[in-house]
Amino acid sequence: MRIPLIAGNWKMNTTIEEAVALVGNLLKELDKIDNVEKLVCPPFISLRAVSEIVAKSSVKVGSQNMHYEEKGAFTGEVSPLMIKDICSYVIIGHSERRQYFNDDSYINSKIKAAIKYGIAPILCVGEKAEENQQGKTNEVLERQLEQALTGIDDIVNLVIAYEPIWAIGTGISASGKQANQTIDLIRQKISSLYNKQIALNVRILYGGSANADNIAEFMCQPQIDGALVGGASLKPEQFISMLKQTSSIYYDIKK
Repeated sequence: MRIPLIAGNWKMNTTIEEAVALVGNLLKELDKIDNVEKLVCPPFISLRAVSEIVAKSSVKVGSQNMHYEEKGAFTGEVSPLMIKDICSYVIIGHSERRQYFNDDSYINSKIKAAIKYGIAPILCVGEKAEENQQGKTNEVLERQLEQALTGIDDIVNLVIAYEPIWAIGTGISASGKQANQTIDLIRQKISSLYNKQIALNVRILYGGSANADNIAEFMCQPQIDGALVGGASLKPEQFISMLKQTSSIYYDIKK
């Protein structure tokens, strides 16, 4: 069975001191939780400090982004070489990166770089509200997946996060049934790009206003393997609850 992954994307929030305090509030409870992989993705400036705190725990650290080159004249960027020793994962292609920083053209190169340096990429895909309303969700997702995965043969460590853009930060989430149906389409596309076994093994998360009140609805769905969590990951009680609920549901399914 696919082990669920709950990842907290802290986005551009927390100073180093605040990040240290937040992970400190999370660590004791998260380290007790089995049956689920736990990931926190703080801002770049806090990666080292957070990684040192969780080093002997079951909590992993991820980066919110990275450049595809290992070094060079790219002012303000961070390379895979700089994060590979402290990050297990890197988020690539988040809709905010696509919208504000024109990342569409670089996603494929970033995934290749992440795989080269042993960092598991979390590829974000998702449609806008108008695309959803026009019935173009599948078309958009297929295009994003094809562009992102061109020339990539090994996706054994790839995670995909379906994040409908209309649900991110809006408080309006997809229903569990909606998300499950769309993630099933993503899995079918992976099967056509690779093969059925790879598609069955790849983990696909839901993201977009996921919180402690609705996580059970998503985690009870057969195609959904976890969540990429935004605002709720900054609230210890919420995030811990999401992990506990996910662990309990997975345990019941295994039985």
